[in-house]
This record gives sequence, C-alpha cells and structure tokens, in this order.
Amino acid sequence: MEATFIPKVKELLASADTIVIITHHNPDGDAIGSSLALWHYLRKCNYKPEIVVSSDFPDFYKWMPGADSIRMATKDKELCESLLANAKLIFCLDFNMAERAESLAEPLLKASGSKVLIDHHQSPSDIFTLAHSQINTSSTSELIYDFISAMGDESKVDNDIATAIYVGLITDTGSFSYNCDYPNTYAVTSKLFEHNINGEKIHRLVYGTFSESRLRLLGYCLSQKLTIVGEYSTAYISITREEMKRFDFSNGDSEGIVNYGLTIKDVKLAALFSERNNHVKLSLRSFGNLNVGMIARKHFAGGGHKNASGANIYKSLDEAIADFLAILPLYNEYLS
Repeated sequence: MEATFIPKVKELLASADTIVIITHHNPDGDAIGSSLALWHYLRKCNYKPEIVVSSDFPDFYKWMPGADSIRMATKDKELCESLLANAKLIFCLDFNMAERAESLAEPLLKASGSKVLIDHHQSPSDIFTLAHSQINTSSTSELIYDFISAMGDESKVDNDIATAIYVGLITDTGSFSYNCDYPNTYAVTSKLFEHNINGEKIHRLVYGTFSESRLRLLGYCLSQKLTIVGEYSTAYISITREEMKRFDFSNGDSEGIVNYGLTIKDVKLAALFSERNNHVKLSLRSFGNLNVGMIARKHFAGGGHKNASGANIYKSLDEAIADFLAILPLYNEYLS
C-alpha cells in the first residue's frame, strides 16, 4: 500500500460517524467476502457500518456470518440510497467504477461522503477520494486482510473475518486454480487457518450445496450447449432466457459454468453467454498470456482480470455470439 493510504484512512475514520460499505451488482464470493470481512473488522473497532448492494446474491453465500445484515436495493432501494446519502465514509470494494453498482451508481456518485476504493481490477476511475488498487492480488478479500494488518489490527482478525476472507480467496481463484501466483496469497491463507476456519466445510457450503435444478442446468450446458471453435482453441456455452426458465434459474446458478470450457485439452479461451431481460451477460476465462480483461474492455465495454473478465452486451444473444466469434482472428497469435 502507498505510504499515505493508511494514515489518510485513519484520518477519515476518526471523523466518520456513519460508514457504508458498497460492492458491485450481482456480488460474487469475493464481493460478499471482502464486504463482510471489513464489516466485522469495523464493528470490532466500535463503528457501526452498513453494507449495501444493488441486487440479491446467491444462496450459497447466505450462510456467512453477518450476511443477513446486507441491505439490498432490490428489496429496499430507498433505504440503500438514504444510507449512501448520509454516509460520511464509503468503502467501495471489488469494483473500480460507479457503473458496476448499477441501480446504486447514481446515488454513489451523488453521495458527499469520502469514497475509499479497495480493489484488484485494472484501470480504476477517478471518482474515489482514496484508492488502493493492486491488480496482481488474488482478490479484494486478500487486500482486506492486508488492510487490517496495515492498520495495525491483525490481532482483531477472528474466525468470522477469516471465514469471509477465505470465501473470497477460493471463489476468486477457482479454488486456487487461477489468479493465484502471488506469494502473499498463500501467506494470507496460512494465517487464516490460525483462526480455526474449517476449509473443508467452507468449500462444501460454497461448492457442494447446489440445487437439483442447478446441477441439471450444468449437465444440459455441457451436453447440449457446448460449442468448440477448434481453429481458435475456444469453447463457448450460451443459455437463453427460455432455458433458464426451464431449469428454474436462480441467482448464481450459472456461476462457474464458464470454467468447464478450459478443462478441455488445447482450449485456451472459454466464454459463457447468458441471456437476460435487456442484455447478454458475457463471462470470459483464459489460460496463459491471452488477456481477456483487455478483450472485455476493448470490444464489449466490460473489464476484469487478465484471465477472468466479463461484460454486459446490449444486443441479442445471436448478435453477441457473432461479435465474439468475429474478434477471434485478432487474437490468433495467442489461440493458435
């Protein structure tokens, strides 16, 4: 962290009687994990923070300590907007631009409180009062551990904080299969187990409590919707709204499906297209030097990491897939 970051955060905290933590729309394990870890830490420091998010999050994260305290704009938008408007200090976690907060983007931009970014995505915007962005770190959850340590409060880390951070670590690295070549990631992981977290139980709660419909959707995607573009070492899957309805789709049911494409020998790029009400959600994964974060930004107004990224495409599903296939020749040097 920059030498001035922690002193400036401490200065802001000293005069902050109202604190809000906000993360991105459709929060994943890292968004929820980092937010809850910071929430528990600030409570141990005698603050009363609130967590707000624009949308609901998957059930397989709702067992986490404190998860029932998260405020969602889909359930009470007026309250979430009020909390942002009245906050003296706003911690922005796991996103780098206001647009990622979707329905809470405008209230966030209008909020007069100081905004502190802690994130690991490329190219953060300039809306933040303070920013700590470390793109080669596994997860924002890992950065929260570093933040607590830099604040001189490593002794305040307990089982609840360690559990939340571990969820963020395993979900943003695919159980340590990508975004995990940073030595500090393993040093932090080791420290988490000093707080008696149950790694096996956590992994099962996150990855082993699928609904029957979610598992059948996965099987359908792999048996019926998987397409291989051998010329460009690419695999992609698409899911229509009708198929989501058929499999009783719930928030989070498509999480992780994109990764299966990369388990195929010689496939270097995998994509998942999910048709939503007014857009197509694109998820990208890659191996090696193919930078899908750059691809998402350059071609689809999205973003993310070198080997994991995404975007919302405001076109039909067929058009989104056609646009994706059209750009593959541009990256032949990485895919051949």
